[in-house]
Amino acid sequence: MRRLHLLSEFDGQLHLSIVGVLLCTVNPTRWLPSAYIQAVAYSGSRNDPQDQLDAKDFSGPLDKQIWDAFDFVRLNMKVPARKALGRIDYPQYSLRAIFEAVVNAVVHRDYSIWGGRIRLHLFSDRFGLELYSPGSLPNSMTVETMRMMSMPRNEVLSSLFSRYYVVRDSGLGREYLMDRRGSGVDVILEESERLSGKSPVYENLADMELKLTIYAANLPADELMMTNAVSCSE
Repeated sequence: MRRLHLLSEFDGQLHLSIVGVLLCTVNPTRWLPSAYIQAVAYSGSRNDPQDQLDAKDFSGPLDKQIWDAFDFVRLNMKVPARKALGRIDYPQYSLRAIFEAVVNAVVHRDYSIWGGRIRLHLFSDRFGLELYSPGSLPNSMTVETMRMMSMPRNEVLSSLFSRYYVVRDSGLGREYLMDRRGSGVDVILEESERLSGKSPVYENLADMELKLTIYAANLPADELMMTNAVSCSE
């Protein structure tokens, strides 16, 4: 555990490091109160409590938080289908893109910001999804250079996720939670734009929070008349 930087020495005694707390404790929020993901699904296109369809806080080890948040989107997004000549599904979002976005938010957030939690807002099928991660972009990285640079804020987390945490779903296109080549942003942008026709938008909010907007897929009018919206869990 020391070799993996999960333990550190303080006053001659070994203690869990911050990464150790985040990965090896049942509830990291006991020591890091903001180390959780807040997820809300809305029936409309605004952050309005009256429009809430589902709301959950995901704590636990970081890898569990990632899968819980991913499943939240997977189960709450709509998958219209055309049944004329065999069922053809039209998902709102690329699950590969959602997976990469959640992993990036968890791994690259600034855990030193007190009170800053990851927020995931899933709006109606006519708008999209917003993901807020505490902390500005690290080092000299900017929104414009994100595709060209790979500079993780939390190097230990990135290293462990790319070597020891196996992905449970082969359809997500990778073996481990992180890709050492830093291809996550490319997947988010390309997969999402292919579905919705609109490129996702990154915004650096007051150098305190990174916001990602992923737009929902739009169907042609002639297809919309032939679809039944069903939950992906069905």
